[in-house]
Amino acid sequence: MTLAPHTARELRRLADRAGRELEEAPALDVLRWAAATFGSRWCVTSSMEDAVVSHLAARAMPGVDVVFLDTGYHFPETIGTRDAVAAVMDVTVLTVTPRQTVAEQDAEYGPKLHDRDPDRCCALRKVAPLEQALRGYDAWATGLRRDESPTRAGTPVVGWDDRRQKVKIAPIARWTQDDVAAYAAEHGVLTNPLLMDGYASVGCAPCTRRTAGGDARAGRWAGLGKTECGIHL
Repeated sequence: MTLAPHTARELRRLADRAGRELEEAPALDVLRWAAATFGSRWCVTSSMEDAVVSHLAARAMPGVDVVFLDTGYHFPETIGTRDAVAAVMDVTVLTVTPRQTVAEQDAEYGPKLHDRDPDRCCALRKVAPLEQALRGYDAWATGLRRDESPTRAGTPVVGWDDRRQKVKIAPIARWTQDDVAAYAAEHGVLTNPLLMDGYASVGCAPCTRRTAGGDARAGRWAGLGKTECGIHL
């Protein structure tokens, strides 16, 4: 189903109204609203930490686009999770890559940019590719949750992405990690094997560490005072 694109003003009004009306709605109902409102002009973005939102979205709209950013630095387990999601779920996985390969980036900026300037590395390998990938959509859904970190505590279920001029949907924003685990167990949803190996959050291999608990984002960019790649800022 393809619906006509909305203007930015229309989208902003949609986001404001839905943000109020859907704040307490079940996650599946939020995604059903997205499907009815945007047709094929919305997508899910997934880091392949787990496939809970992708599973929910497939229930709301079978065949929904799931955008995965392949930074060139992922753990093999993350790539394996992506491939498994593509194989067993009723979704269309779209793998997006940066403009430069890792080798090309190393040649221009020097090796291990992620150690010297992680913000720039994230901008080149995550933020810019996502900007390009989202151009054909009016809305995008993400797995952000309020309990993940203080920086995400105010995440709206439906909000306005001012930088990209799109509706941003976080259907499980009100869920806890226990809710995610319960849903995955009930529905047999794929999760990244690294979550069973001491990783509370899974990102690029050079910048992700095991963590003993607490802030789920503590294992990302450990020791650098950085907890976000820039996509959600």
